[in-house]
Amino acid sequence: MAVSALMVIKTEWFFRIFGRIPWAEAHLGGGTRMFIKLLGIVLIIVSFLVVTNLWEPLLAWFLGPLFGRSSF
Repeated sequence: MAVSALMVIKTEWFFRIFGRIPWAEAHLGGGTRMFIKLLGIVLIIVSFLVVTNLWEPLLAWFLGPLFGRSSF
């Protein structure tokens, strides 16, 4: 979770290390910097779900209808 927060806070540092991402430059309004921030936010949310042990109910809700079950 800490690395994800750093991705959002220190975006320019990550940008200088990894460089430009061609797909993000072509498809996102903010380019690579926006991609790094969005990735950091998604990783923060996933980390929060794992730490609070809510990822399993979320997967059951999301994938349950696909497998014909309401929970795993």
